[in-house]
Amino acid sequence: MFTDAKLTLMISDMNRAVQFYTETLGLPLKFRGGDEWAEIQAPGLTIALHPARERGPKSDQPGHLSIGFQVEKLETVMAALKEKGVEFAQHIIDDQFVRIAHFNDPDRTPLYLCEVKSAASYR
Repeated sequence: MFTDAKLTLMISDMNRAVQFYTETLGLPLKFRGGDEWAEIQAPGLTIALHPARERGPKSDQPGHLSIGFQVEKLETVMAALKEKGVEFAQHIIDDQFVRIAHFNDPDRTPLYLCEVKSAASYR
């Protein structure tokens, strides 16, 4: 039935958004159609970038969307991203099962890194 899934983000600046997702986060650019459309390949997901218009969602409107990236070593990935200018929320969420660090893209889309704890920590 479905052949692909895309999450479309309304962005304010195509060059800045593509640079953030490819250079800062290190995700591959799958396609770019000028300043009208770009696709970034994330593990198991295509992130589509589209400029916000007068009508429709705006890049800075709050919503119920957050993109998470699972990592093996949270502090290692955070350090690498901080070197590239990413600013994280002050506290890492650390519960019984996961550790999560929140940050935003240039258009304030909520993103997070998630480290799943080992099965031994569940006991």
